Amino acid sequence: MASTPIEEFAYELRIPKERIAVLIGTRGEMKRALERETKTKLGIDSAEGDIRITGKDALLLYLCREIVRAIGRGFNPEIAMQLLKQDYSFDMVSIQDYSRNAADLERLRGRVIGEGGKSRKTIEELTQTTVCIFGKTVGIIGPAEQMVNARRAVESLLGGSPHAHVYRWLEKKRKEMRLL
Repeated sequence: MASTPIEEFAYELRIPKERIAVLIGTRGEMKRALERETKTKLGIDSAEGDIRITGKDALLLYLCREIVRAIGRGFNPEIAMQLLKQDYSFDMVSIQDYSRNAADLERLRGRVIGEGGKSRKTIEELTQTTVCIFGKTVGIIGPAEQMVNARRAVESLLGGSPHAHVYRWLEKKRKEMRLL
């Protein structure tokens, strides 16, 4: 009886060249850890920033892709690896969708970061997520049930809502979550 070959799946994606070294890690440690944890293989083209991920388990392959995307969007690899936890997810908000020009883009980045990082820290504390502003995107990693609130808070700030209003809304949502 002939055995059927096990199907192999693959993803191809591109991350910024300056994030390739972070993905690989010191002496390739991060790359090896990611391959080991997700049972995948990473093919990295350092010159172009192209990544090819192959594996036999579709779910682990998807998780590996999300971790690579998160690292590419500025997250520390240790934080990106939290995506291996059950019910953790990664989301991205494009700042460009809210800006009219380069100056606007920079102003909106500043709104989400806040003075001395205060706005970002407040969103993280009230939603138990990690927020990373990199380039033209805001990345969010955290428990799935908190992602909606974190995303809405970021979108509200980008849309021009006052910081105090956004924080009050998040505090109200946090109280509602505790009551459930």
